[in-house]
Amino acid sequence: MVSRAERTRDRLLTTALELFAERGYDGTSVGEIATRAGVTEMTFFRHFPTKASLLVDDPYDPAIGAAIRRQPAGPDPITRAARGVRSAWLQVPPQSVEEVRVRLRIVAQTPALRASIAGKTTETEAVIADALTSGKTGRQEALIAAGAVMGALNTALLEWSLTDSDDLGQAIETALDVLADRHG
Repeated sequence: MVSRAERTRDRLLTTALELFAERGYDGTSVGEIATRAGVTEMTFFRHFPTKASLLVDDPYDPAIGAAIRRQPAGPDPITRAARGVRSAWLQVPPQSVEEVRVRLRIVAQTPALRASIAGKTTETEAVIADALTSGKTGRQEALIAAGAVMGALNTALLEWSLTDSDDLGQAIETALDVLADRHG
């Protein structure tokens, strides 16, 4: 059963995407989103710390960190990170491909959101680097590997969002294949 908080969060996201489609990201205020969703701005901010977080937040960092920690310590840090991300991706419940595309397309087409995604990327890079250092990789190598993996993923996902392809998984796989051997 879906909780009231989850229903409210989903309603806010759906409403925001509708308004962004109608008025553009920059032409839509938090107040307008809250009003159309039938909640107060305070309720909006209980669910999303910023308007940008509607589009750039994701719940996958803990799963990514855990999957990287489970990787054997032998491969180089980029391969370990890529294999861990691949493993985490395979464990994620399928999402609405169209919702993901809409969210990422808005990010790809809105310069101000590129900065927001960079902030979220930094958080995920920290999770990846921490997971790699727990496997005896040095901090500098871990940070470089995390940056490489997130750079590849962000590029692949933002480019995918501008296409009509329904294969979100292939966009992720392509990015990871560029980084690590194709046998992992």
